[in-house]
Amino acid sequence: MTALTLPAQVVLRPVTGDDHEFLVGLYASTRADLALLPLDEEQRDDLVRMQFHAQDLHYRQTSPNGSFDLVEIDGKPVGRLYVDRTVGDIRIIDVSLLPSLRAAGIGSALIRAVQDEAAATDRTVSLHVAMGNRAEVLYERLGFRLSADLGVYRLLEWRAP
Repeated sequence: MTALTLPAQVVLRPVTGDDHEFLVGLYASTRADLALLPLDEEQRDDLVRMQFHAQDLHYRQTSPNGSFDLVEIDGKPVGRLYVDRTVGDIRIIDVSLLPSLRAAGIGSALIRAVQDEAAATDRTVSLHVAMGNRAEVLYERLGFRLSADLGVYRLLEWRAP
């Protein structure tokens, strides 16, 4: 794996078991739709944990050689970047940041670093985005283009100019 070049304050490190509670909370922050369900706090927490576990299991089963990294700033966890590298493609499995750091340029820096790695190794970058996800605007701004419409998801790809 090529080391990603990121702003000095942003550090990636492999996820460990000690990161579980942070990752569950981060996942919950991406699921505002669950607040609309008629559930009490304990039921909502159980649902979030169940869905996080299912997602994590899916990611690790479908990308057994992926890198599952925690994003840190000043030693504090602020997000995650999961990437699967193959011969011709670098798949961004997931990139998530705490709500207070979204739209602060960190996600762009993470994605650009992956794009730089892909350009240096003659690979594409691909990712899936849910229909209606606000991040799609960011991906388009960073040069990703529609590769396939998969119903509720869209496969986007980026190729070095």
